[in-house]
Amino acid sequence: MIGLILAAGAGRRLRPDTDHLPKTLLPVDGDCTILDIGLRNLAGAGLTDIVVVVGYAAAAVADRVPDLQRRYDVSLDLVYNNRAEEWNNAYSLWLAREYFSSGMLMVNGDTVHPASVEHALLAARKPGLAADLILAIDTVKKLADEEMKVVIDDRGRLTRITKHMDPADAHGEYIGAALIEPRAAIALADALEATWRRDPGLYYEDGFQELADRGGAVVLEPVGEVDWVEVDDHRDLLRAREIAGRC
Repeated sequence: MIGLILAAGAGRRLRPDTDHLPKTLLPVDGDCTILDIGLRNLAGAGLTDIVVVVGYAAAAVADRVPDLQRRYDVSLDLVYNNRAEEWNNAYSLWLAREYFSSGMLMVNGDTVHPASVEHALLAARKPGLAADLILAIDTVKKLADEEMKVVIDDRGRLTRITKHMDPADAHGEYIGAALIEPRAAIALADALEATWRRDPGLYYEDGFQELADRGGAVVLEPVGEVDWVEVDDHRDLLRAREIAGRC
């Protein structure tokens, strides 16, 4: 099992902070960045090999690799997305497909959440559980229009994941952390490719939907009441600075 951080986004709504930095490198606690939080959490879960998909201002991440490897005692491998400013993140995740067969614990590079999320996903890998993906969901938060909402069936499997849903119909919100089982490597890569080829503006969650529609077992794991935020704008960034633990 290895770690994966999707960190290719430009963060246009966070300008001017992101004029020269990807939003994953925005500081949330002193010099501790959103990327630091993700690396800390993955390393704390015992993952020492971590892939980071970079795109916008990729050189800024590359410059920090030696320090980050020393700080968190991990080995980092960068995957470059040269279409990050044009296409959405279904393509970013697909670019990391050669690593899927190792099994991956992936997190969004713009999300701040506690390490308990990673531990919950790993603990969800129970003997006999036939899962291709395990998605971390928040079933506590009150939902609105912007959230990535999910619907599950009576077996706890995903039937729908989208922002375009009446919040009253959803069972919770996907929080940007997922476990990819090795058995899903080929099927997930195929589903993601079908997704971005259909529309390069689609999210990787649309690829998860494609996998589920093809019969893949996408399981949802509630993570309890946790403080977390996806950093899309300056208000989110302020929230991230309120909840970020010290690196």
